[in-house]
Amino acid sequence: MLRAEGAHVQTNILLIDDDAGLRELLEQELKARGHTVFAAQSAEDGVRLLHTERFDAVLTDVNLGGMTGVAFCDHARSVDPDLPVIVMTAYGTTEAAVGAIRGGAYDFVTKPFELDQVALVIDRALAIRGLRREVVRLRSAVPEASATVAPAILGKSAAVDRVRDLISRVADSDATVLITGESGTGKELVARAIHEGSARKDGQFVAINCAAMPENLLESELFGHSRGAFTDAKTARAGLFVRAQGGTILLDEIGEMPAGMQAKLLRAVQERRVRPVGADSEVEFDARIIAATHRDLEQEVRDQRFREDLYYRINVVKIHTPPLRARGNDTLLLAQRFIDESPLREVREARGMSAAFAQKLLSYPWPGNIRQLQNCIERAIAVSRGSELSLEDLPDAIRDAQPSRVDLLDGSDVSALPTMEEVERRYILQVLKALGGNKTAVAQVLGFDRRTLYRKLDRMNAPAPNVSEPPG
Repeated sequence: MLRAEGAHVQTNILLIDDDAGLRELLEQELKARGHTVFAAQSAEDGVRLLHTERFDAVLTDVNLGGMTGVAFCDHARSVDPDLPVIVMTAYGTTEAAVGAIRGGAYDFVTKPFELDQVALVIDRALAIRGLRREVVRLRSAVPEASATVAPAILGKSAAVDRVRDLISRVADSDATVLITGESGTGKELVARAIHEGSARKDGQFVAINCAAMPENLLESELFGHSRGAFTDAKTARAGLFVRAQGGTILLDEIGEMPAGMQAKLLRAVQERRVRPVGADSEVEFDARIIAATHRDLEQEVRDQRFREDLYYRINVVKIHTPPLRARGNDTLLLAQRFIDESPLREVREARGMSAAFAQKLLSYPWPGNIRQLQNCIERAIAVSRGSELSLEDLPDAIRDAQPSRVDLLDGSDVSALPTMEEVERRYILQVLKALGGNKTAVAQVLGFDRRTLYRKLDRMNAPAPNVSEPPG
């Protein structure tokens, strides 16, 4: 269920049953579970309450004197189309239950029933209700979701707040920054936010993908070349370090840089001077250097694929961009932004998401992160037919995917619900797996310092850290 962080959400339940004994029993049980209950003995009394109170769910018998439960469902939908109504039917009255569903009921339970079963159905209905409200809220919340720091980085999760905090603390310095994170997590956005928040914002922001070209072309792009340095070099050309004078240069996917170029780059970073290809002298430059990679550079150093001295030169400040699966409801904020900004809005009616569509977005692990989510939303809008994106608009691979997350709190066996210690254990292991065992990143996502994380892993008998990390 979607709830405000750190807050208990009071839920109002309307209970309608003309059986006084069952009504009192259900009322006591629901109150014991933290709900506020308004009890009525007839559908007519329930209708009056609908017009005077705000309810999050309704539990009603289908066979009532006077107005039937089915007729009540129709009326409840006219008052609040998203209000989930759960009907209670006697054993063998399937036809009445089907009629109630057609009338707009969310679900039904058959008497006799277990109280835990009723409570579980209500909890699921409340979760859907909360999700629908969240989807509606997002349509107006997206423009306000960006902070004054790094406004292009949309999100309200703790993981994104930590990224913004680091950006605000390092932007006004000239410190070299290493941005790490999986592909598609927005590393270039973070680099641009650092540039825009710095005194160099009026200078150029220059980016190059170090994995996109062979070594000889990469050297020419970075350092420039003199006239006649190679075939077709008919004029001298300044490299990106010089063209970024007074601004910022982003060395994207630096972990893919060939070994020979790493040595030349090390000298450029140390001396702030470059020698153009074919030139006899060096050229000074004044540009801030930001590097980004999806690789674990510490492991690359151990495997001797990345120079250790270069690693420590670029890793002055490290900022980790969290994967989308670790950002909670940010997924919905981003999805709504992509809907709002889609060029297809001019030819499609879609302006929001159905609750089922949103639920699938939250449960899918998004291995391609934000880039994959954006492509998914564009595809969904392209095939959509109504004002809301629905499950049918999702690609088969996403629509049919089984949730990879452990649902820690759902289940029909209440006796099997885990303790808080077990919930924490499962969640830590889940984040550890999601981040590929990178314990520094896990500590950042969970809000722990590394020592606290290691103590918890030790108590859980989880694998000890297998990387040497700087003391924290």
